[in-house]
Amino acid sequence: MARLSGDAVPALVAPGSAKMRELKMRQGFVACAFLVAFAIIAAKLVWLGVRPHDGAPTERSASLGSAISRPDVTDRKGRALATDISMGSLFANPDRVVDVDDAVEQLAGVLPDIDAPALRRRLRGEGKFVWVARELTPRQQEIVHELGLPGFDIVQEPHRVYPAGNTASQVLGFVDVDNRGLAGIETYIDRSPLALKAGDSRRDMNGQVALSLDLGAQYALRSELDDAMKRYRAKAAAGLVMDVHSGEVVAMASLPDYDPNRREQALDKNRLNRLTSGVYELGSVFKLLTVAGALDSGAATLEKTYDATQPIQVSSFTINDFHAKRRVLSVPEIFIYSSNIGSAKMAVDMGVERHRAFLARMGLMKPVRLEVGETAAPIIPQNWRSLTSMTAAFGHGLSVTPLQFAAASAALVNGGYLVEPTFLKRSRGEARLRAERVVSQRTSEQMRYLLRLNVTSGSGRRADAEGYRVGGKTGTAEKVVNGRYSRQALLTSFLAAFPVDAPEYVVFVMLDEPQRVEETGGEATAGLNAAPTVRRIVERVAPLLGVLPEGQRKPVFDEPVPASY
Repeated sequence: MARLSGDAVPALVAPGSAKMRELKMRQGFVACAFLVAFAIIAAKLVWLGVRPHDGAPTERSASLGSAISRPDVTDRKGRALATDISMGSLFANPDRVVDVDDAVEQLAGVLPDIDAPALRRRLRGEGKFVWVARELTPRQQEIVHELGLPGFDIVQEPHRVYPAGNTASQVLGFVDVDNRGLAGIETYIDRSPLALKAGDSRRDMNGQVALSLDLGAQYALRSELDDAMKRYRAKAAAGLVMDVHSGEVVAMASLPDYDPNRREQALDKNRLNRLTSGVYELGSVFKLLTVAGALDSGAATLEKTYDATQPIQVSSFTINDFHAKRRVLSVPEIFIYSSNIGSAKMAVDMGVERHRAFLARMGLMKPVRLEVGETAAPIIPQNWRSLTSMTAAFGHGLSVTPLQFAAASAALVNGGYLVEPTFLKRSRGEARLRAERVVSQRTSEQMRYLLRLNVTSGSGRRADAEGYRVGGKTGTAEKVVNGRYSRQALLTSFLAAFPVDAPEYVVFVMLDEPQRVEETGGEATAGLNAAPTVRRIVERVAPLLGVLPEGQRKPVFDEPVPASY
């Protein structure tokens, strides 16, 4: 076939002719068509890259429908207790999954915790969105990405972490997989819109929720409780440190506890917060309130005496003393010898109605409202009779939470003001504005004297922390087992105030069923286990809280309170 040379073209189509113009128009049309087609394809590719995967969470829908962001939580000095980090969550669009069995098999090799049969059913069901796994580690995300499975993708979500682990878990609580609060302060954050607004007085300058806890004191308290459980072979231990003027709980722990980073541990019923969720007959530590009520009402004075030579017989019920003196006792002696007989007679002198009213005034007849949730309701006898007052006088027949007892005790040493306890930072001035006077200044001074006397001369000797003038009261209660009080199952406690001449803090410790060990001489009473535990706690937390030891501060009184009190 002959080939046309370039010189032959002009012979076929003359330049400028109608034929040439028509040819150029056609060429231009084809070029435009190609440009439009490429533009459409490019636009489609861009749209496919940025559009939502059918049913998959976009940034907006993920923030509304799955995990939510939460504010940081810090201790009173700004140290992190809870914060959010970003973690990947794997989801799938079943319509886009090519081979369900193969995909599930590969994912099960990477994510051993997934329920493979259930995932297969969901991927074969209706709908265009299925969660496959939440909270993937960076390594898991990398491996899943490398699998390149069609129809699967990863979205980044906020995930709650607790840097201090178990240390403050009973206060902080924990969240669910969607970052919503399930317990403790985390539920308070969800309940209170104010807590999420910048500028709230309960937040620091960075918008973080600032708690009353001191992380150092919290660690020391928990450490000593853990040691006490092992030392005395107790089944549980709980304790707190509270500012007597502001009501701030600066440390609180209940063991066994849990790691909020492993929220499944919290399902164990033995890991409850015994200080707020449990109610107990606290035993002789309750005599602190009996004596205060009798003194404040005028039914007793420090000089008054009571005959404790014989047990009290009321119907079939006998009230006796554990360490009976079998003689007449003064009010201070009733307190330091922990006489049940003397305490019962003081309650009788107060009168049934006046005694009950005093306990109600001290906040012991109703649940305490806290940021971590309402405490357990006290168990109060339905019919409050003379015998009820007599047994309640030494801590039996009336069950309360340890936290509300500690708050009531704080009022007896801070000058007489009942301050609502709090887990949020609060100044003493703010607290005083909301406080209610429940006993006189004179009664408060008398109680501080008795508390110190009990540590120097009574059952609380082992609580005397060097340099901090501790005052306190022991409590040893028999637990009810199969409907009867058991001498083998004891609940021991100690309530302390320090420095007792000018109290800053109260400390409460409770040990559940401590055993009779060699260190305690084969006994298991509070003076031998709870009291020394308090001493060790005070010696560790006092310097952390800025309380100066004796010799570096001026005491309010050095001599016993005179009889004229």
